[in-house]
Amino acid sequence: MTSNIYDIVYYLFEIYFYMILVYVLMSWLPNVRESFIGELLGKLVEPYLAPFRRFIPPIGGMLDISPIIALFVLQLARNGVFAIIGYLA
Repeated sequence: MTSNIYDIVYYLFEIYFYMILVYVLMSWLPNVRESFIGELLGKLVEPYLAPFRRFIPPIGGMLDISPIIALFVLQLARNGVFAIIGYLA
């Protein structure tokens, strides 16, 4: 049973990781974020990215590194959840 919970949590974190990655890459293409998928990803990803953007200003006014930090923190959170699951099991 622990393996099933671990697998579900693993895939949920992976899906969210790639959602953030795709959303960030979409910013490089004009008008893609205005599409249905872009708006859907924005609604799912922006609430997580907003606190990082508030505290980490863009470098040089153009390079936004907050998504990189957000992805790193997401991986740390995933490892923490896995540790909790391992402890409880």
